[in-house]
Amino acid sequence: MQHVDWPAARQHMVERQIAARGVVNQRVLDAMMSVERHRFVPADVVDLAYTDQPLPIGYGQTISQPYIVALMTELLDPQPGDTVLEIGTGSGYQAAVLSTLVSHVYTIEILEPLAELARARLLASGCANVSVRCADGYQGWPEHAPFSGVIVTAAPPSVPKPLLKQLKVGGRMVIPVGDAFQELQLIVREESGFQVQRSIAVRFVPMVGQVQRQ
Repeated sequence: MQHVDWPAARQHMVERQIAARGVVNQRVLDAMMSVERHRFVPADVVDLAYTDQPLPIGYGQTISQPYIVALMTELLDPQPGDTVLEIGTGSGYQAAVLSTLVSHVYTIEILEPLAELARARLLASGCANVSVRCADGYQGWPEHAPFSGVIVTAAPPSVPKPLLKQLKVGGRMVIPVGDAFQELQLIVREESGFQVQRSIAVRFVPMVGQVQRQ
C-alpha cells in the first residue's frame, strides 16, 4: 500500500462527495471530517476508504458510501444531548460518526463477528459513548428507550413496529424501506402519530432475523 495522506483524502471526501451534493449541516460535515473512515474498512480495501462507494466488510455486508452516511445523519438531525439507537452496526463507522454528535449511541448488530470487530474498532478510535450489542435489531433496545433518534442501516420490507414504539415524541427515525430496492424515509413521531417524509432511492443489504418472519 502506498502512503496515503488520510486527512487530505477525508477533506476531499467531505468537500467533493458530501458538501457538493447538498449536505449542509456543519456539525455533520465536521463529524465526517473527524472520523477516520479508513479505520473501519478491511485492510484489502483500505485504499478505497474515502471513495464515494460502498465497500465489502465481510459476511455479505457493506459499509455505506460516505454520502449516504452523511445524508442519513443529516436527516436524523442529531443533537448533543440525544440518545440514539442504530440497527445494523456493520463496520461501526456510522456509530462512530454519531458518537461525535450525540450523548450516547446504542448500536445492534446481528452478526457476532461483525459486532466484535466493530466494538474493537470503536474502542480503538476512542468512541467511549457507544454501546455495541450482538442481537436481532427488530426488537430494538427497550431497556434504553425512548430514543431521540433511530437509524437503521439494513432494509426491512416495512418499518418494524417495535422501533417506532421506542422513538420518543419529537424523535426522528431514518430507515431504508423496501425489498431489492428501497426508499429512504424520515419518520417523525408526533403526539398524534407518525409523519413520514420520503427522501431518495437507495439500495441496502436486507434486514434479517425476525423481520423475515413478519
